[in-house]
Amino acid sequence: MRRFTQEELQAARDRLVPDVAADGLRVLFCGINPGLMTAATGHHFARPGNRFWPALHRSGFTPELLPPSQQEKLLSYGLGITNVVARATARADELSAEEYREGGRLLAAKVARLRPRWLAVLGVTAYRAAFDDRKARVGPQARTIGGTRVWVLPNPSGLNAHWTPATLAEEFGRLREATADR
Repeated sequence: MRRFTQEELQAARDRLVPDVAADGLRVLFCGINPGLMTAATGHHFARPGNRFWPALHRSGFTPELLPPSQQEKLLSYGLGITNVVARATARADELSAEEYREGGRLLAAKVARLRPRWLAVLGVTAYRAAFDDRKARVGPQARTIGGTRVWVLPNPSGLNAHWTPATLAEEFGRLREATADR
């Protein structure tokens, strides 16, 4: 992947990154918001060190380790990617509580329109803020959006050191197994 200058990354601030989505997906993965590397490249989870793509592969969702530049291949596996908040920032803590709440409303409308079997929100803190559910934990949620079930996964950022690559893959695998039941 090409190296971006700090100026190029800062120029990507507030950019929007198109979803990788289609009607009736098996799982629609939902990040918090695009980082600057994602906005600069146009590829979700593009920052080196982000563990989304390895966890997706190690859990069995994809037969090969996809680079972010091949994100469109996800659709052939019944998978997609969106975000709670659309605008790119350097860090998720730059987002306001209102942005999370509005993002939750917009995400619910998107899910109702696209009707994936599962929505997988990547980050329990983001899920709690977007859906005003302070007691949410990683795993399946009682909440549904229409006929869509909801699962909260750990944030795959390398900054989330509490979750190792192995435990991330294990949790992604729990979701993969649940999606096979339906």
